[in-house]
Amino acid sequence: MTTVSKIFSKAKKEGRRFLLEPEAKRVCIEYGIPVTDFKVAKNRTEAVKFAKKIGYPVVLKIVSPDVIHKSDVGGVIVNLKDTNDVQDAYKQITNNVKKHNSDAKIVGMLVQEMAPQSTEVIVGATKDPQFGPTLMFGLGGVFVEILKDVTFRIAPVTEDEAREMITAVKAYPLLKGYRNMPRADIDAIVEILLNTSRLVMEHQEIKELDLNPIMAYEKGAKTVDARIILE
Repeated sequence: MTTVSKIFSKAKKEGRRFLLEPEAKRVCIEYGIPVTDFKVAKNRTEAVKFAKKIGYPVVLKIVSPDVIHKSDVGGVIVNLKDTNDVQDAYKQITNNVKKHNSDAKIVGMLVQEMAPQSTEVIVGATKDPQFGPTLMFGLGGVFVEILKDVTFRIAPVTEDEAREMITAVKAYPLLKGYRNMPRADIDAIVEILLNTSRLVMEHQEIKELDLNPIMAYEKGAKTVDARIILE
């Protein structure tokens, strides 16, 4: 059994239809999808230790099978710059989650590098009842939320199709560099699309996948948040 199959099997055995974020990111790593550096801390001491190892500033996120939308319950605190920040954030997130659901099981905290700001893009996938796995690409922020500026292709996609997905969005000129916005590494985004396509084709039990946001840099890209829902 592969690492990815083991992760899916564990979630199903525990009665979960969604992966915890560290599980989703490990799946990404197995398929060559770049993610921000992270570790799961079981207590405040570990959180401080991991934060120092990763390098400040860092982000703390709740890891709990009872919390799907972390931000909605105060389960994410960003831009932590030192030991005191991490300790305070650990306590605050724990209190926030318990206030929302006193019975919530807390596995730990995801200690994650704070990815430098850049052009945000989104890669997603859904399993269409008729066509099977379908890929989605778009720019982040208002482009996806308000303008719905996204493109779709049925998986598997070729390299040419992946490039077409990127060039077809109306906001594509921003990826080529616009005013004070740096040029994005299109090749890195293409590779993420191809690897995501391979992932959803090889694991048809994936119902939904959401890599959002992905920070696209002049050289390379990093997935900040990853969500995977199983059938």
